[in-house]
Amino acid sequence: MQKKSTNEKHNLKDVKLTIIQQACVTIPGFSELYNNLERFLNVNGKSKSALVNYARHLAHLALYYQILPTQLQPEQVLDYLHMVKTNKAPSLTFFKFTVYGLRVVCKIYDLPYKHFELPALQPSFKLPAVLNKTEVKQLFKACTLLKHRLLIGLCYGCGLRCGEVRNLRIGDIDLERGLLHVRQGKNRKDRILPLGRLLPRGIKTYLETAKPKTFLLEGLKGRQYSSRGSQWALQQALKKTTIKKQHVSLHTLRHSYATHLLENGVNILTIKELLGHSHIYTTMTYLHLANPVFIATASPLDTLYNQIEVAEPIPVYP
Repeated sequence: MQKKSTNEKHNLKDVKLTIIQQACVTIPGFSELYNNLERFLNVNGKSKSALVNYARHLAHLALYYQILPTQLQPEQVLDYLHMVKTNKAPSLTFFKFTVYGLRVVCKIYDLPYKHFELPALQPSFKLPAVLNKTEVKQLFKACTLLKHRLLIGLCYGCGLRCGEVRNLRIGDIDLERGLLHVRQGKNRKDRILPLGRLLPRGIKTYLETAKPKTFLLEGLKGRQYSSRGSQWALQQALKKTTIKKQHVSLHTLRHSYATHLLENGVNILTIKELLGHSHIYTTMTYLHLANPVFIATASPLDTLYNQIEVAEPIPVYP
């Protein structure tokens, strides 16, 4: 029996465990904490990714001190956060999710909000990358497969998230009415979107040639198209273009959709509903990307020289 037990321990070491699994195996009570965290986030409508992110960072904290986060003293948490902010730079994500995770723990176990003396997090403001219309055309031209062209077309033409495109079923497309039904998008919200003039033609051709059975864009063996496969298709198209902008993903096409609609004069409240945003504040980000006032405003450089001087080579300026 002892020999068998030793072999089991040896086999356990050979298995590559995730950081969450390591904490569940090593730290007494962490499995229960994880279950409570999962139940709390599920009831409050949070995504699976939120559970993984919070649990992962709580696991790091638990393994660092070899005790449950609920058993830590405020001074220990402060030392850990100091260490994280010092050693994890330049990424602040690890620091933020550790703080967020501890805040959720306080709610679950009914601890005072300032139990761990957690710092207030200053929200960062970063504008997303946006492609111009010429760049979007390059992407379409770079696609060799109709399936990939349709993927990009739905993200840009309807402002869909990657997951929403992958979840689309054949029955969600109404070609006669030119409408698309997004079912249970972010925050479990349904919405109806116009397909426009060009997308129905592309969808009809794709349905006739690819003949998908369940999902509009199918992966291997008729299964749902994977997130990795979707992003890979975009990256392959990007390599064939002259686009040099950084961090371009399928979500960039959603940003481009909203920005171009705003530049075309569509009301921001309408854009909010089309995007499926819960709050107008989220949509207002695009005011910084496409403000008609900014677009119409001339650069002071244009008024620095008169017409005669402009005919001459412009001197070097910063």
